[in-house]
Amino acid sequence: MEPIQVKTHEREEMVDVTHALANLVRSQGWEDGALLIFCPHTTGAVTINEGADPDVVRDITVNMNKLVPHRGDYRHAEGNSDAHIKSSLFGCEQMVIVENGLIRLGTWQKIYFCEFDGPRTRKLWVKWLGD
Repeated sequence: MEPIQVKTHEREEMVDVTHALANLVRSQGWEDGALLIFCPHTTGAVTINEGADPDVVRDITVNMNKLVPHRGDYRHAEGNSDAHIKSSLFGCEQMVIVENGLIRLGTWQKIYFCEFDGPRTRKLWVKWLGD
């Protein structure tokens, strides 16, 4: 298992971690297999979505806040229930194919760490599933 550190700057943001993961694959010499990317935080998540147009990330963030607002009918004492709900909606893991040392994504796709209770320094755990 290899950890990747992610520093966030806002309460809610989507951080593109594609390049950091590609660098990890390259530095480890991984060729053919898969990466399991796991978020060990209950107020964070991992997703794959469009990376070409920054308005997509903005639209996701803005509209998730409409679906699950920061202030609501929550009983959790820490004041971050919305972050826990958003984390559950997105999920804590993604698996991607690695072929010939390259992460295989669609033309417009990027891998994102989703921060819902920042800013913080977070981590992702990456597990190589290969030969």
